[in-house]
Parts: sequence; C-alpha cells; structure tokens
Amino acid sequence: MRLEELVAQFAENVAAQTDAIWRGDAKTGNKHAKRYGAAFDKLRSHGDAGRDALAVLLKHPRMDVRVTAAACLLRHRTAEAKAVLEEAAKGEGMVPFEAQQALQRWEEGTWALDPE
Repeated sequence: MRLEELVAQFAENVAAQTDAIWRGDAKTGNKHAKRYGAAFDKLRSHGDAGRDALAVLLKHPRMDVRVTAAACLLRHRTAEAKAVLEEAAKGEGMVPFEAQQALQRWEEGTWALDPE
C-alpha cells in the first residue's frame, strides 16, 4: 500500500472516530481508533519516509486530524507538532483537551506514541 493511501486511512479513521464519539457510539469509535493506529504502525514501518508522509496532516482542515497526527509526530517533527498542539490546546472541548494531554505527556517525558 502506498504511503498516501495509509495517510488517507489515518485521516479518515481519526475523523470517523471523532464523529462516532460525538454520536455516543464508543464501539464504532474504538473500531476506527484501531484502524488509524494500524495505519500509523504501517507508516512507521517505512521509517522517516512514513512519518514525513503523515506530516501533511498537520495542515488538515479538521482539528481532530491535525491534533492526532501532531501527537504521533512529536518525536519526529517536534517543533511543527508542538505548534499544532499548542494552537489547538487554546480552545475548549474534547480535541483541545487531547492536545493539552499530548503536550503534558511530552513535557513529563511519558509520551510514547512513536519511540525511537
């Protein structure tokens, strides 16, 4: 599967998970979380080329997609990812809270979405 297809799968499933959560459908949300997690694992298996491909999502129109991609890219694209998370964290609601949590875990040294 091409990197672009994996990136599209990641974005589609992040958005679908968020939409399911807003509907109160945790079961469907969890299904989509597993799918975007699998897409990220496949991207990581391509090394930095896979991570670089995911970085296009840092400019995605949906905040949930930007924040999830940024959380995954903190180690590889630290400055860019932190900027996305810091901007999102200024808001209120679920996605800004997720951004705040990712930044907090990064600062604590407990972040581990993409270990070296």
